[in-house]
Amino acid sequence: MIFTETILAGVYLIEPQILSDNRGFFARVFCEDEFAEQGLLTHFVQSNISFNARKGTLRGMHYQVEPHGEVKLVRCTMGAIYDIILDLRPDSPTFKQWVAFELSAKNRRMLYIPAGIAHGFQTLTDNSEVFYMMGEFYHPESARGVRWNDPIFGIDWPGVDERIISEKDQNWSDFNA
Repeated sequence: MIFTETILAGVYLIEPQILSDNRGFFARVFCEDEFAEQGLLTHFVQSNISFNARKGTLRGMHYQVEPHGEVKLVRCTMGAIYDIILDLRPDSPTFKQWVAFELSAKNRRMLYIPAGIAHGFQTLTDNSEVFYMMGEFYHPESARGVRWNDPIFGIDWPGVDERIISEKDQNWSDFNA
């Protein structure tokens, strides 16, 4: 695996090393030793799938506060998404900054997202599926979010004919820190 740290400390873009032959290919997507060498979490307690039927579906920006801060390992297993990572760690030099990556079934990239980082995505194709490995169990009392279009962050989402967003994600209040 190829680990590339992004401009947000602790956030890694992870690309598999593909071993191909006439049968197809083989690639590792998780190795405890390789993750530990990077100083990353190696114990995940929950896995989730998010299926999104239509292009333009936006989910986010979500995170959990301490004591249940969660690490996420995110991969798009079908279709394609525009994935946004937003630093909400007050002591971070990149506080309130964001970075985006296209994750797709074709490029097989993953994102490692540490605790204190909000995560969201918008689907770029119909029938997109996102697979998550979580370092913490879901705790509704610790679940938080920031609005996808809060002007304090200036996130540049891809334009779409129709954006599909849950009422909950549309109604997160403005961020104040």
